[in-house]
Amino acid sequence: MSKRNGLAHRLYTGEISYDFIGNAKRFYIVSAVILAICLASLGFRQLNLSIDFTGGSEFVVPTQVTQTTVDDYREVVQDSTVPDLGEIKVNTVGDNQVRVQVRALTAEEINDVTALLAAKAGVPTEQVTNNLIGASWGQQITQQGLIALVVFMALVSLMIWAYFRNWKMSAAAILALVHDLIVTAGIYSILQFAFTPATLIGMLTILGYSLYDTVVVFDKIRDNTRDITQQNRTFAAAANLAVNQVLVRSINTTIIGVLPVAALLFTGVFVLGTGPLKDLGLALFVGMIAGAYSSLFLAAPLYVQMREREPELAAHRRRIERGAKRTKRAADEPAETVEEAAATVSGVSSEPVLSASGTPVDPVRLGTVRGVDLPRSQPQRSTRAARKKDAR
Repeated sequence: MSKRNGLAHRLYTGEISYDFIGNAKRFYIVSAVILAICLASLGFRQLNLSIDFTGGSEFVVPTQVTQTTVDDYREVVQDSTVPDLGEIKVNTVGDNQVRVQVRALTAEEINDVTALLAAKAGVPTEQVTNNLIGASWGQQITQQGLIALVVFMALVSLMIWAYFRNWKMSAAAILALVHDLIVTAGIYSILQFAFTPATLIGMLTILGYSLYDTVVVFDKIRDNTRDITQQNRTFAAAANLAVNQVLVRSINTTIIGVLPVAALLFTGVFVLGTGPLKDLGLALFVGMIAGAYSSLFLAAPLYVQMREREPELAAHRRRIERGAKRTKRAADEPAETVEEAAATVSGVSSEPVLSASGTPVDPVRLGTVRGVDLPRSQPQRSTRAARKKDAR
């Protein structure tokens, strides 16, 4: 298939297109349902915060790391008599240490877990170190993360305004970013994946990716809508063409970005079972897909709707719509015959025209008298010759 017949070329030229702007309400409804589910889960199930946020106990055991080390030590802690350990995080440190993290334990519970871990590793209990992680550390991480989020949003708004010279683009982009954050956090709440500092880093990372995709869409919309009032199309039509023109690019970019992230997520969930790869992978995977969706289906329609409320663009749209209605009405009217058209031009009806004495008058002759040159389908005979023939 040649490039001119390819999907990307046909989308770019407008030969085929999907009405993103016209179907915006459908996307708003879908997004509203998704956001409602995510917010409900965040409100009732809440996030499964790791001990980095809630506080807990950490044990470091010296042992030779093998492929089954993580699973073996997790089973040891799970089989202990200590109740309600919550999520047990086990990961290796280098090739000669394993780290176990559980909820905050009492002194007696710490001794029991230490003894089990030392017995598994075959080392004295003195070589198993334990630390208590306070909740204040998690509060500091949360505070710094929120500050970073607010600063990022403010800088993004200023950057988009400075680049496009349009605050409505900034508003649409920020709404799309908020959508991506809520969806990503909601998925963590629904699946009850541990929300760790790595997750927070991943969520801040997806904001940049989502913003990049949105800026690409907005840049094409700006190109297509430059001097829009001088064009024979509405702002919405030009913007919809722009979204279709970058559609293939957005899909390809998303797929290329998601594939390695999916590999990280698979490794973290099914191979390692825990650790930063699992926490970071899910945030990136969900956030990148949500970012591509929001750029095409939310940010662009929101921006178009805000712009089309401007008086100048609203008046331009009405002019285009009136012209389209006139064209359609003219195309729907049946075509007149040559004789009817000629009669209309000359002011002569299709009915026979009578003279003052009641004798029929030739319409073509009458048209000639009135100064209208009517087409003749065949040579015309004079009225006198016709009367002579009839007399015979």
